[in-house]
Amino acid sequence: MSFSRFLIHAATVVTLLLAPTLASADENNEAIKAMEEYLTFVDYGGGTISAEQIPKDDWKRFYVIDARDKEQFDKEHIPGAVNLEWRQVLEKRASIPKDKPVLIYCNTGSLSAQAGFALRVVGYENVRIIQGGFADWKTKGGFDATEKAARARGEVK
Repeated sequence: MSFSRFLIHAATVVTLLLAPTLASADENNEAIKAMEEYLTFVDYGGGTISAEQIPKDDWKRFYVIDARDKEQFDKEHIPGAVNLEWRQVLEKRASIPKDKPVLIYCNTGSLSAQAGFALRVVGYENVRIIQGGFADWKTKGGFDATEKAARARGEVK
């Protein structure tokens, strides 16, 4: 998902969720201020990372959140991931560490992008979204995506 599509999608969701509040909001609304600050200073990638950017040995450093529902998680997930449905990330944010990198994924990256946006707005600067979600992670080689990409580029045999 491109950064601009992510922002449009996230802004739409936030607007829908906060519509009653925003309709009567003024410039002092804290939710609006937090989103404005986030959008002003967020890095260009919006906190995304691809599977190829994470070497196999680095995965153990991350707190990985599967933002899909329990049924999908139980069927298949990234080993070591914790199931925390995307709608619950703010409610259960106390369980999410701020002192280590956090990766969030869903099936394709859309719902995890919303969860990551919400967490970053409330101060989680350590959150990254796995670009393309679980489907892309699997297709690109899972934990071996970095090595697979290097082989495809002819860098490793």
